Amino acid sequence: MTGDTLGIGDLARRTGVPVRTIRFYCDEGLLDPVRSVGGHRRFDGDAIPRLDLVRRLRALGLGLPAITSVLTGERSMGEAVAAERAALDVELSALAWRRACLSAVEQAGPAERAARLELLAAAQDGRAAHQVLAGFWRDRFTNPVPDETLAMFLDVSAPPPPTDPSPAQVVAYAELVALVNDPALAASLRASAHANAKVITDEAALQDGVGAACAAALPKVAAGQAPGPGQELDLFVATHAAVRGHRDSPSFRRSLLADVAVDRDPRMRRYWSGVRVVTAQPVALGESHTWLLDSLAHSIGAS
Repeated sequence: MTGDTLGIGDLARRTGVPVRTIRFYCDEGLLDPVRSVGGHRRFDGDAIPRLDLVRRLRALGLGLPAITSVLTGERSMGEAVAAERAALDVELSALAWRRACLSAVEQAGPAERAARLELLAAAQDGRAAHQVLAGFWRDRFTNPVPDETLAMFLDVSAPPPPTDPSPAQVVAYAELVALVNDPALAASLRASAHANAKVITDEAALQDGVGAACAAALPKVAAGQAPGPGQELDLFVATHAAVRGHRDSPSFRRSLLADVAVDRDPRMRRYWSGVRVVTAQPVALGESHTWLLDSLAHSIGAS
């Protein structure tokens, strides 16, 4: 030790950090030693708590750039730790998704494993799969809507992947991706959206009203009640009529059923049942929507 400074060996003994690691931290700019007359690194007393902080943050998994930002005051320790925790959450979620995919393949029978593996290939990355679903449903909006309306619609229609999914949930999620990747279904939905956009005057009002009708119908759907007349159906039809400049009537109901025919497609029914599995809800809101469409068909004597 010379004066009030420490040599690199003394600093290593005082902190338990190897000499070569201290040299590395110096080279990376985490420590700022001075040079003695002989060219040796010397450290003042502040180097000990600084090195202790570096060592402890490294033990928590923080990288050198994050630690440097703390040492320079660019970020607080709380901010750096929170960012590392958020990154770890993403990593853990990806690992949980991968584990569930492996279990899903493992649980399939020998004759089914190849098909199960092919299905899951489209959704091996849960976050990327979610972007596919969100993009698919976002394309259905050809008229402008408020951001909050779009966000609520996407939350219902394109649920994010579960943080800790079961094998059944990753299979269901992969099936959702397979359905939205069906070119024929996508084309039908797109054509329906463009046709309806020409006659709908207020997309936000439509989404609000239909959402309220679906929510009101949920208890009946959950109870297994058969589609039929009721206030929920009347609200559903009235909402569609209002944004199209019409009044509820048998003729309007027939034209409305034709306008939304694609939403009763068997593939859409499979989609909403898959959403129910993914979200672990008793009934998906989309299933309530289908129930209302079936109620609409019954109200005019259609199949």
